[in-house]
Amino acid sequence: MHDRGVTVNDIAELVYYLQSKYHKNLAMDECIFNVERVMAKREVQNAILTGIQLDILAEQGKLEEPLQTILATDEGLYGIDEILALSIVNVYGSIGFTNYGYIDKQKPGILGLLNDKEASGKCHTFLDDIVGAIAAAASSRLAHRAAHTE
Repeated sequence: MHDRGVTVNDIAELVYYLQSKYHKNLAMDECIFNVERVMAKREVQNAILTGIQLDILAEQGKLEEPLQTILATDEGLYGIDEILALSIVNVYGSIGFTNYGYIDKQKPGILGLLNDKEASGKCHTFLDDIVGAIAAAASSRLAHRAAHTE
């Protein structure tokens, strides 16, 4: 992900964006910790690898049509990128779904940058959804853990 311009801190900032109003003393360290825990799961790693590889192949023009055009243009009616992302969100329960939908529409921070194809010149059809899903899952993880300690 780092090679594609995304850091753990970028994702942690999204977690902070989603959770700071619910946790008054939320520290960035806690956001980073939760992002790292989500990313440590094998099923999350597999989704990351798959999505990034598809984005790279689309950038290189190595996919068959119509998939090549669909991914290169991030076709709005193509929902497989969101389905892959939901496999990450699902790891931590239903609150992750609402967090994911919200952040996917708002596109704060790194998500806005990933969606700006002209600025990066890269295809991030899958990566933007994966990053949002990791943030949503980490937010859900944080919320569930806080519920047991507050």
